[in-house]
Amino acid sequence: MNSIIVVPGRTMSPAEQIRLAPGQALRFGREPAGSGHGGAPGGPPTLYLPHAGVSRSAGLITATGTYWSLSNFSRSATYVVENPEGAGEHIKIAPGRLDAPVPFEFARIVLPAGSELLTLDVWAPRHDYADLDEPGEPGERDGEATVLPFPLDRSSRYFLVLTALCEPRLRGEPHAPLPTVEQVVERLKPSWPAGNRATVQWNIDYLAVKLRLKPGPDTADPGPRLVGKKETLVSLALRFDLVREQDLAALPAAPTGTAR
Repeated sequence: MNSIIVVPGRTMSPAEQIRLAPGQALRFGREPAGSGHGGAPGGPPTLYLPHAGVSRSAGLITATGTYWSLSNFSRSATYVVENPEGAGEHIKIAPGRLDAPVPFEFARIVLPAGSELLTLDVWAPRHDYADLDEPGEPGERDGEATVLPFPLDRSSRYFLVLTALCEPRLRGEPHAPLPTVEQVVERLKPSWPAGNRATVQWNIDYLAVKLRLKPGPDTADPGPRLVGKKETLVSLALRFDLVREQDLAALPAAPTGTAR
């Protein structure tokens, strides 16, 4: 996967998600440049944001290899890019700032629009991680680094969701039914009080892209509807040891009387 996915608003519909390959860009603003997500001939496509408080040409999202950048074309408004998984972690993009790099794997662009705040979610599933099982320090070895087949950030919330899904089978019940989304919400509530059904499902959908069960963002094809998504995710994670028994330590302590 060599690209990013822009998710307008809170939609999870693949048809509404905009996929950018490295080097591709997406302009956004109040002034539509063509119909749909299309743009002017020869220029980047445009995401139309029909709000009087948004500049006609508000900004530009550009995909690279393992990150993306944001340009702010507004003359007066500062844009904020939040890390939804961080404790208030964010960066500010000042008016007129071009090609500001964004390091977050998940990011939410917040645009001030009059008395409202508009948001665009951006996924960067390509984020690569060093193979820490190799001897030596990353960057100090000769030759090309090992490319991990499934680069996962073990400190991320999506990995916590995946661990919670795998928990029953990792605890010695290989044929145990998987927890429902609601059960995952309750299981993670002590460490994730704001979690709810929609946010857990959002992370599950992201994992389907991250683990290549759905077409990556380098293709416009959303692929067929994935049936049994949780079962397929857990099967893949356990088969390739993406989640191990020691990862269960990151889960909050189970309530007293809960089977473990």
